[in-house]
Amino acid sequence: MADPARRRPGRGLTVRAALALVLALTAAPLLPAAPPAVAASGPWAPDRAYLYLEGAPGAVLEDRLAVTNQAGEPLTLRLRADAAGPWIALAARTVTVPARTRAEVPFTVTLPASTPPGGQTATITASGRGREEPVRLHLRVRGPLLAALTVEDVSYADGSIRYALVNRGNTPLTPRVALRADGLFGEVLSRPARVRAELPPGRRVALSEPWSDPPHLDAVDIRVTASAPGAARAEATASRTFAAWPATATLLTCAVTAAALVLRRRVPSRRAQRRRRGRTVPERRPPGAGA
Repeated sequence: MADPARRRPGRGLTVRAALALVLALTAAPLLPAAPPAVAASGPWAPDRAYLYLEGAPGAVLEDRLAVTNQAGEPLTLRLRADAAGPWIALAARTVTVPARTRAEVPFTVTLPASTPPGGQTATITASGRGREEPVRLHLRVRGPLLAALTVEDVSYADGSIRYALVNRGNTPLTPRVALRADGLFGEVLSRPARVRAELPPGRRVALSEPWSDPPHLDAVDIRVTASAPGAARAEATASRTFAAWPATATLLTCAVTAAALVLRRRVPSRRAQRRRRGRTVPERRPPGAGA
């Protein structure tokens, strides 16, 4: 979005989202407005890229979306709320703003009593004249924070190591995941930890890592380790036996051939021993003995 000091009248619509009143179990002060956010150039753009609300479970939070049409003709916008649950209620789905006039669209955010403490995110999107502009809503639910991460369902199939990460706490996590595999003769895979996508509270995500060159013949323990700031390290393992049939068949053929050669060598030697035992050794007489 262009600098407000450089805007010229008649360039379109500016969407301003201003924090109004927070209704919670206890009174909360009005939060200061966020600074203008830089947005793409066009006939209209929001002044703020995000909103921030905070309240306790069971509270109803109120805010409003202020729309100013700086153009010389009316403009109709469609509003849409995207959230994890049916918490956001807009006073109107569409708003028509006359030329050079300001309109406000109230909305509420209802926090169920069972809402766990921590962070939540949502989006309110305004669309019109062939473009969309999202405004992020960052919601903070009061209460003690708990960071908990687990790794589950580790397996190997079709050239990939598969596993699941589960956020069992009430705060968003950004996990780092490392992979390791050990066979009968030592380490066969080692990948350092790398950051995965943010994992919201209570969410489970299935992930996979390619492993296209596992051993042809080995018994392997696959270990997936995950960590995140504030959470204890989590890991899970799975065992997999690799036995490529061409290599296995070759080894079996060699073993059978070697056994046959050993057997053939041992059988003639035993027969020879029996023959030697059955021979009669002539008796030797002392010199000068009579016939």
